[in-house]
Amino acid sequence: MPRLMVIVIILLLATTGYATQKAITDTGEEVILNSDGTWIFTNNPKSKEKAINTNETEFKRPDSSTFLLKSTNNNSAFWVNTNKWSFKKATGNTEAEYELELKGNDLYGMVITEAIDIPVESLTDIVLTNAKSAAPDIEITEREYRYVNGNKVIYMVMSGTMQGIKVTFLGYYYSDASGSTQLLTYTGSNLVGKHKTEITDFLNGLSLK
Repeated sequence: MPRLMVIVIILLLATTGYATQKAITDTGEEVILNSDGTWIFTNNPKSKEKAINTNETEFKRPDSSTFLLKSTNNNSAFWVNTNKWSFKKATGNTEAEYELELKGNDLYGMVITEAIDIPVESLTDIVLTNAKSAAPDIEITEREYRYVNGNKVIYMVMSGTMQGIKVTFLGYYYSDASGSTQLLTYTGSNLVGKHKTEITDFLNGLSLK
């Protein structure tokens, strides 16, 4: 994937960081404000209308993921296989906490953490809304609840076109009283099958401190 596209994707995904501000309406209902002036209810009725199935498989971190990255913004932590993945504190934007790259391949990871507690269903709706601003044809191709290392998350896959390139995002979304977390991977849509094992192992490293 061209490096410029990687930077564009980082900026796209990072919009969630500054988009999530809570407010109270004049009727006392809590809403989340987006950076483009739109808003959704904290407990978004539309999210509840769309049935999200639960995958009964128990997902656990692989034994090969032995290095623990910890968030400084909330209680999230991430087990990483450093033989396969390189990582660094995010420098391309101020919203992500960590940036990762599968060594020698066009597969990228990102950790976005915030101290604000957002219902995880609403979080995925916000992510989709922000993504559409850069990739109008982007759509959710898969979304389900999973239990990962004992924690209930949403697994979501989105695919769309950015600057003529077909891109797919696969990630776990989690929230608790300490804040919200996005653990994401992204690559060219044609490369998802090639890297499916690396993607799955990486995402299943999501844990808590």
